Amino acid sequence: MTASAVAAQSSSQTATANFVGKDGKEAGRATLTSAKNGVFMEVEVTGLPAGTWVAFHVHETGRCDAEHKHESAGGHFNPGKTEHGFLAANGPHAGDMPNQYVGADGMMRGQVFNTMVVLDNSENGIRGRALMVHAKPDDNRSQPSGDAGERLACAVIE
Repeated sequence: MTASAVAAQSSSQTATANFVGKDGKEAGRATLTSAKNGVFMEVEVTGLPAGTWVAFHVHETGRCDAEHKHESAGGHFNPGKTEHGFLAANGPHAGDMPNQYVGADGMMRGQVFNTMVVLDNSENGIRGRALMVHAKPDDNRSQPSGDAGERLACAVIE
């Protein structure tokens, strides 16, 4: 394999996402890596409510507009048209991921492995979509979004 082919393959197997807070300022970063059966994400987001659990999802649209409370990112990524939540009878969405804990410093640090998505352009592909951190923990049942509250930080997966 040529050096340029190796570089192209490597870049298709990784992605980054730079978070923007609800104030429109830079708020953190995620690094995403393709794995055999999903995508591994390493995430750090600042400026969140200290000492709380928050929802973390993949949203369908890769637009993060802080002025409009990140509503531009659309709903949860759900190519299978399933119910929301790990505890729902017909769930979860591909974009559902476990809640994350925010430390006393207001920083969410997490490592998440999502087996329902990939980084390519297939039906379950998430490159070009958005990662979202919400103000409250996901209850893993309520439709359509787990009663997760306000959208605090958004990042386009590039």
